[in-house]
Amino acid sequence: MAIKDITLGQYFPGNTVVHRMDPRAKILFVVCYIVALFLAKGPVAYAVMTATLALCVLLSRIKLSVLLRSMRAVLLIVVITGLLNLFYTPGKPGESPLFSLWVLKVYPAGVWAAAFMVLRIALLISCTFLLTYTTSPILITDALESLLGPLKKLKAPVHELAMMMSIALRFIPTLIEETDKIMSAQKARGASFDTGNLLQRARALVPLLVPLFISAFRRADELAVAMECRCYHGGEGRTKLRQLRFAARDYVTLALGLVLCVGAGLLGRLGV
Repeated sequence: MAIKDITLGQYFPGNTVVHRMDPRAKILFVVCYIVALFLAKGPVAYAVMTATLALCVLLSRIKLSVLLRSMRAVLLIVVITGLLNLFYTPGKPGESPLFSLWVLKVYPAGVWAAAFMVLRIALLISCTFLLTYTTSPILITDALESLLGPLKKLKAPVHELAMMMSIALRFIPTLIEETDKIMSAQKARGASFDTGNLLQRARALVPLLVPLFISAFRRADELAVAMECRCYHGGEGRTKLRQLRFAARDYVTLALGLVLCVGAGLLGRLGV
């Protein structure tokens, strides 16, 4: 997997109905979608969740290849999770395994559990990535600050927390690009990151991590200086250029999210 395949935090400008939605509605819908994913238990529920995500991708006009490429970043985690569910899910009492591999036995329930777990992770990651693809970091900051607004009464630094999360998302593509450049420079000098055992590969990453951390700290210092030069003193008394307002499509999206949660819960109780 190439470093450039990691697309978390990237924003693809557009004028689709998904791009124009209120960012608060999109964040709440993603939360409802994730809750519904964990409530889903059977093939019918997962089919509904997959169809819902497919509709969102179609409306956002984000290329399917972009989502599939983003999945390569977590492919190893998905494979390991699927194998653990495959081999460690017990069968019914008296049920014979489909096949055995040394002390590991695979039952039909394990096959279903592995398939559903892999699908759940894929859908969860895809919907999260779709949020960042269709929402700019500034809008995500404003949405988080608005959603966490009630915590201001408890003296919580809501604006600062939202700003830090936005900056973190914004700099993920920058750090990925910087990592790719450093790796290319190291490879041109004879470094190898793909050969040797696990310990040797870990040692080969040291010349990569040191300049990456130095570059990250330098960028953080430059950002802090730039914010101070622009008289940034937190969220107290700040105004916004764009005021967030819910439209009819946003209420429909929230209603769809709630329907997904309730429907997944009911289907989960029925086991379908």
